Amino acid sequence: MIQAPDIGKMILEHTADSHVIEWPFGLGETHLPHGWMIGGTDFAPTKHVVFMALAAFLVFITVWVGGRQVARRHATGKGPRGFGAGVEALVLFVRNDVAIASIGHGGERFAPFILTLFFFILYCNLLGLLPWGAAPTGNVAVTGALALLSFFVIEISGFRALGPKGYLKTIVMVPPGMKGIGAVIMAIIMTPVELIGKIVKPFALCLRLFANMTAGHFVILALVGLIFVFANWLIAGGTVVFVLFMMGLELLVAFLQAYIFALLTSVFIGLMQHEH
Repeated sequence: MIQAPDIGKMILEHTADSHVIEWPFGLGETHLPHGWMIGGTDFAPTKHVVFMALAAFLVFITVWVGGRQVARRHATGKGPRGFGAGVEALVLFVRNDVAIASIGHGGERFAPFILTLFFFILYCNLLGLLPWGAAPTGNVAVTGALALLSFFVIEISGFRALGPKGYLKTIVMVPPGMKGIGAVIMAIIMTPVELIGKIVKPFALCLRLFANMTAGHFVILALVGLIFVFANWLIAGGTVVFVLFMMGLELLVAFLQAYIFALLTSVFIGLMQHEH
């Protein structure tokens, strides 16, 4: 009799970080080095680090190959088609309809950063849909680092655009025209609110991406586990159909979450660039 797998262990091994990488088609696994201690912290690469590096490499290949195809067709005077046309359409959409449209005047300066976020998060999400893969965006440390990077870009660019006095107004908020004791009271009340608002933005970016990517994997793997729990052909058939539907939904979510992260980052940058 075939022993049912440990569903909980299967879910955690797929979603959690580790020092083991599984190869496709049952080709075994590779144990990554560990114990690279620096100041009490292990800096050895983990599974999520490897897949982040793979995602970064795929971003480079996508943009490089797509750019070469577009340049070649422009040089010959031919219309866009194929892979290059798809990449160009996606780049133009994120640049014009996400970055520039949300940031406003001067948004083209931030388009490369927003495009990098979008493609990197997209590939991280897609790699997690592979049976032997891993989604680095299902790791709160990864999404937290991305959110922190966005936070620094938002605040530093806002400081440069508004100047010290203008930036201070985004923290110490006093309604225009209000003076005297009323202005002091409003500053005392609103300053903590404004500071909390600044802190909440990276938390929202971090937790939204992490929760959505992790929840999807938990649902799919839990549904797959029902096949082994009930060991019934009827239930197994229905479960397979529903899992395929969920996988299609997760494919949509992978694109949607990359788009939302890029969009919200653009909106937050725009709010700081044009605080008035």
